[in-house]
Amino acid sequence: MASPALTAAPTTAERIRSACARAGGAMLAVEGLEPATTPVHHLLDDGSFAITVPGHGALAAAVVSSGNAGIQAVLEMTDYSPLPLREPVRSLVWIQGVLRDVASSEVAGLLDLIATSEPNPALLQVNSGDNRDGETRYALLRLEIESVVVADSTGAESVAVGELLGARPDPFCAMESSWLQHMESAHRDMVDRLATRLPTSLQRGRVRPLGLDRYGVSLRVESENGDHDVRLPFGKPVDDVTGLSRAIRVLMGCPFLNGLRARGA
Repeated sequence: MASPALTAAPTTAERIRSACARAGGAMLAVEGLEPATTPVHHLLDDGSFAITVPGHGALAAAVVSSGNAGIQAVLEMTDYSPLPLREPVRSLVWIQGVLRDVASSEVAGLLDLIATSEPNPALLQVNSGDNRDGETRYALLRLEIESVVVADSTGAESVAVGELLGARPDPFCAMESSWLQHMESAHRDMVDRLATRLPTSLQRGRVRPLGLDRYGVSLRVESENGDHDVRLPFGKPVDDVTGLSRAIRVLMGCPFLNGLRARGA
């Protein structure tokens, strides 16, 4: 029997879910209006996004005025590298759909639902009265998805809403930034050992850690000929910090695997 094929990278839906989880802020664009910041962008089980926008802004007013018809909008999320790379944007996600107001009777229940998995402080500023203390007050809106597209250095790809709902963020996406920063600042030897896995033509550039997930490590090579991204897949997907630490050492070619323990494990 043939062995199963190696899973070398997250699916498109998984990449989008991880980008959504990492994006601290996003922009919501409506034709004819200035884009609005959205500190909360939460995917709901019905396939729509719950979004917060400044409550006293033109966009919130336009949505309320549109009534049940809603207005076309695009939510853009940018996934930035935690390191100061020459090109810091790792991917862009565009979610297009119809934007509608959330009925006042539904706001409290929806906020509670979001807070159970995403306790964002901005939720406390939704429909909470006048902004006399100088804090921005937010309105809660719902974006009913029509299309989802992600673009990165490999190109652009769309994903169906059903696939998005069936996927989950990478288990390491919350700690990825600190891991990459630590590798860059304190363990350049690890990066140099991983770089030996690259094609010879790419080893002459400056190699930087670009990404980390349960399927492998990504490196960015910055050279005079441009930037090049390369994935180094693990032998199999990992689910915890101990497995991640071991998988990275396998990629490095560490000769003492049996005696290793992940720090802090």
